[in-house]
Amino acid sequence: MTRLRQQILILHLAISSLEGKTIAWAFFDGAAPAEKKQMQSGDEETPPYDSVLAAMRDGWNVLQVPTLPIYIPGHEHEGGHLPYEYVLERKVDLDNLPG
Repeated sequence: MTRLRQQILILHLAISSLEGKTIAWAFFDGAAPAEKKQMQSGDEETPPYDSVLAAMRDGWNVLQVPTLPIYIPGHEHEGGHLPYEYVLERKVDLDNLPG
């Protein structure tokens, strides 16, 4: 019997296209031992994938695509969340993890 665990990858892109450049990311590993610290913001300078499409080609499934932001005239310079957030997931087999 296989023991599957979920991994979640959140990619923020510069544009809404799946081929857009990754500008921020987070990774949550359900296969990692409980005592292992999960990735923290700023841990790495290089994203795990350049785009959502690159992650998909490596076996990640897209679970959520972004809701496009609503344009409100006069609010162009206000801060807020990153608008092009994609949530991806994959299942890994605990019995076949590398090293």
